[in-house]
Amino acid sequence: MRVRVTKAIAVTATGLLAGAFGYGAVNLGPTFWSVPLDTRLSFHAELMKMNSPVMLTAMGTAALGSLALALQTRGRERGLAAGATALTATSFLVTRFGNVPINARIKTWAVTSPPADYAEILHRWDLFNRTRTVTALAAFVLLVIAQSGSGPRETPSDSPSS
Repeated sequence: MRVRVTKAIAVTATGLLAGAFGYGAVNLGPTFWSVPLDTRLSFHAELMKMNSPVMLTAMGTAALGSLALALQTRGRERGLAAGATALTATSFLVTRFGNVPINARIKTWAVTSPPADYAEILHRWDLFNRTRTVTALAAFVLLVIAQSGSGPRETPSDSPSS
């Protein structure tokens, strides 16, 4: 029963993380490039106020859920959960050391003005964002595989009606 609850937490949190990053990469990212720069910067800075605690919570829950699952299972499931843990940790590290420093710069640009190389910096932010999206999605896929491949399978010869 405990493993079932852990799986539910790990899969749900990782799915939400991958979904949030995916939505940002597919919808927000292209939109940011389509609006005037001052709109993008002010919206980006404002979005990060709420986004930061929400995404940190999602990443933490996904990583801890995956780690707990790795510790509670064996064999293939353990390997898949450990892989998901590593991928979720990678999403966190990319965010912390890639996106967050750029977010801080964008926050100052929103009230001052961007530097001459702002487009290059924003493209770097997009690269980090795509990287963390892919790692979160891969973690989710591993946990779905772990979830769907567990437990004994009944064959026609095992069924009570045979």
